[in-house]
Amino acid sequence: MIENNPNMLLLAVFERAALMLMALFFLTRVRPFQDLLRQQRHSPAELAGVSLLFCLFAVFSTYTGIPVDGSLVNVRTIAILAGGILFGPWVGIPAGVVSGLHRYLIDIHGYTSLPCLISSICAGLLATAIHYRAGRQRLWLYGIAAGVACESLTMALILWFTQPAVGQAIVGHIAYPMITGTVCIGLIIKLVQDLDDEKELLAARQAKLALTIANRTLPYFQNVDRDALVEVCTVIRNHIGADAVAITDTRDVLAYVGLGKDYYEPAAHSAIGEITRRAVEQDQIIIENDLRQYRVADFHSVIIIPLRENGRVTGTLKIFFRQSGGITGSLRELGLGLSQLISTQMEASRIKQLQEMARKAEFAALQSKINPHFLFNALNAISSLIRIRPADARQLIAQLADYLRYNLSLGDTLIDIQEELKQVRDYVAIEQARFGSKLSVAFDVDEVHARVPSLLLQPLVENAILHGIQPRKEAGEVRIAVKKLDDRIRVSVRDTGYGISQEVMDGIAEGKVESRSIGLSNVNERIKLLYGEGLRLTRLEPGTEVSFELPLEDAAC
Repeated sequence: MIENNPNMLLLAVFERAALMLMALFFLTRVRPFQDLLRQQRHSPAELAGVSLLFCLFAVFSTYTGIPVDGSLVNVRTIAILAGGILFGPWVGIPAGVVSGLHRYLIDIHGYTSLPCLISSICAGLLATAIHYRAGRQRLWLYGIAAGVACESLTMALILWFTQPAVGQAIVGHIAYPMITGTVCIGLIIKLVQDLDDEKELLAARQAKLALTIANRTLPYFQNVDRDALVEVCTVIRNHIGADAVAITDTRDVLAYVGLGKDYYEPAAHSAIGEITRRAVEQDQIIIENDLRQYRVADFHSVIIIPLRENGRVTGTLKIFFRQSGGITGSLRELGLGLSQLISTQMEASRIKQLQEMARKAEFAALQSKINPHFLFNALNAISSLIRIRPADARQLIAQLADYLRYNLSLGDTLIDIQEELKQVRDYVAIEQARFGSKLSVAFDVDEVHARVPSLLLQPLVENAILHGIQPRKEAGEVRIAVKKLDDRIRVSVRDTGYGISQEVMDGIAEGKVESRSIGLSNVNERIKLLYGEGLRLTRLEPGTEVSFELPLEDAAC
């Protein structure tokens, strides 16, 4: 008889524990339950649902118990401890109380009813303590130890509350299978923990795959064009095993690799479809795992992920599969990572292209006597104002347009100093918008007229701002003066910033040009050629004054 065979009773305990393990295994394959297990914090509704689940496990364990000498050999304690250790007091304690009361009420006068009630409640409390105090790596071991302790308590209570002969007979038959069967607690805990480990392993694999794809695609982002994007799609498709991969902008398909490739030849159908347009307009990931119809090939699954640059949707990454349900949760996360990678690479490539364009513009600007640093800084200042002060940005754009239009129209001819000062004022307005209250500029100009080369004063003012005022934390002032003397016109630019170093002064005098002194040297050489005497550099406390003089015969007062 099974009731008198401890080994058969132990096998029966394992069978019933196996039913619980199977139920939990299938639950862990369900996405909502997976998400629930992975969360560190749970809502009251989620805890109530899990509590109900383990209460049912515990009660069901009582119903499936094997009667032995007035007792029931069951796995109720396994359900209570596993639920409490994994999810805490709101699961362990209710499961212990509910299943313990149920066991007591269905056999109030039974030999083991009261011992089972007490040990069930103790199991819930002990599971709570383990949940809060034990380390994650050893939860399974603590679970087994707690199971042994609780079943041992049950045996002790049976001996305490029943007649010696009866209690000894019951304990003699059920102690071994009940206590030994608690090893299943460790199996249940490991099953649930392995789900987290599986997630971490999957995340590690995805990270490795993403890094591999990043490494393989990086060379193609040096110069982003259709051919380069085709290669990027090819790398992605080969590594993730998709049937097709595409990259689009907000209107057209830029690159397509895989089944249906002929449909997307540059001269053929290249406009994005309705689903892709929806992803762009709504700025959201779209997953279709049961496509009924697709115009290109027999695809049944697709994920469309927006690509962003500077927070704005600029295109999409599309991954296609022929089988239904091809877009899994892990593939969604990988696709999201790839889209971020592509967005970053494309943005970096675009910046590089802009830098290359700026380099070419700088060369052209030097030929046209336009300071490229000023142009770059002016555009940055305007960019920063577009959102916060659009009216000021429009005004600065107009001033910059006037500045550039005027200078582009100039050749090597000399211009009136008042026209040069107007250009300086446009420049100063842009720089003041950039630096705000940190920079103040004053003009002290007599009504004089002289013919001077274009862009003669602006480099001096720029040097005072960028090398004098900008490096200091405190606010500073630049004063521009054009004063008529007895027989000459004196022009000076004075700042309250860091004073000029003796090394720079010596370098200008000796014609040795440092990178930060190109503007000063350029002006110095031009003034020398025109008037025979170069710039005068004076260190002040604080700041620097740069001045030069024009002969009176070149002025018309």
